[in-house]
Amino acid sequence: MFQKILVANRGEIALRVIRACRDLGVEVAVVYSEADRGAPYLELADQAVCVGPPVAAESYLKIPRLIAAAEKVGAQAIHPGYGFLSENSRFAEQCRESGIEFIGPPVAAMDKLGNKDKAKAVAKAAKVPTVPGSDGLVTSDDDAKRFAKAAGYPVLVKAAAGGGGRGMRVARDEAALVPALTQARAEAEAAFKDGGVFIEKYLDRPRHVEVQLLGDRHGNVVHLFERDCSLQRRHQKLVEESPSPHLPAKVRDRMCDAAVRLAKQAGYYSAGTCEFLVDRDDNFYFIEVNARIQVEHPVTELVTGVDLIREQIRVAAGEKLRFSQRDIVHRGCAIEVRINAEDPAHDFRPSPGTVTVWRPPGGPGVRLDSHVCAGYRVPPNYDSMVAKLIVHQPTRAEALAVMRRALREFKVEGIHTTIPIHRRIFDTPAFVDGKVDTTFIERELMPPKG
Repeated sequence: MFQKILVANRGEIALRVIRACRDLGVEVAVVYSEADRGAPYLELADQAVCVGPPVAAESYLKIPRLIAAAEKVGAQAIHPGYGFLSENSRFAEQCRESGIEFIGPPVAAMDKLGNKDKAKAVAKAAKVPTVPGSDGLVTSDDDAKRFAKAAGYPVLVKAAAGGGGRGMRVARDEAALVPALTQARAEAEAAFKDGGVFIEKYLDRPRHVEVQLLGDRHGNVVHLFERDCSLQRRHQKLVEESPSPHLPAKVRDRMCDAAVRLAKQAGYYSAGTCEFLVDRDDNFYFIEVNARIQVEHPVTELVTGVDLIREQIRVAAGEKLRFSQRDIVHRGCAIEVRINAEDPAHDFRPSPGTVTVWRPPGGPGVRLDSHVCAGYRVPPNYDSMVAKLIVHQPTRAEALAVMRRALREFKVEGIHTTIPIHRRIFDTPAFVDGKVDTTFIERELMPPKG
């Protein structure tokens, strides 16, 4: 086991990794930018190292500074968390070239799966169903038009690199196709320095279901069941739960098995997530792999009892998985909501500022992952998430009831948050019945524009 780990991230996930290191008896250091100076969670680490100004490109995304920080504190490994450089294979490679273990998958697997087009080829080799689409990148508008005409509209123009909904546009007819291509390429180039795009058949009102994976360096790969992430706004997840409502057991089993096959095909180890779209007939299609720990990993931890961050660290240290597939049992229902510093009443406008009141919920079945407290200043420089509220109960009906109670208890002042829209979601009959899809928020809860 490592003696010291550096956390190359901030906020909630930095605190989560700090706690996991403490549980394992490992010393821990954390980096911070000038925007995060004085954040309360920094005091919980053994050391904290400033790596630059508020702008992420000059701090949390500056690879030489992160490696220098690890060398300064004597860390044997770096945990990248999620976001920032967590899926950057160049960062992983430079860490290992510097004699510092990157707590994540191997570079070869990251390269195969980090590009959606390459990942699709891996999926096909593993006999995992994929969304019908272009064979490789679309390099000309004429090629795009030919494919779209053959497939039938609507189609989805999708960036080959990155994630988070960036570089994705729906074209419902030929007139919309070229503008969609132009916008997707420009957004992908700006976000990922890679303007490559491909085209997929657009599935109408699908569900978004992902499978949690965990593998070691010795060839062992297991799944930890699925999470439903269909509640989204502009491809950004708002609510995640396990098990997925109304997903037949046989489909669930086939999907989980497919995810394991794909991971083995790619030579994957560490934690990762295989994401699928599920159509109205319960056919599932691979869309991408997130080669990192996910924001919503607590959902899986609660229904399986497996601490995914600790297991990530153990795998990076060369240990074998301590359990096999048959040892992993799914218990009850867990639901997570993301609490963001945004104003739902004004098109989810970011709401940075100082938190004047922070009264978190508690009680049986409630978990809150957050780095925020009263007096904390939410900076405008980074992702707006301030908390993850998770509940776990024997049944979905009980989990919904506990979540409603927890959302009523949760009081935040000084900034706007997404708590009000979550209260609406959990009182919406269609959501209560589990009848949701990726267009649910815009279709049912957001007022029409214009």
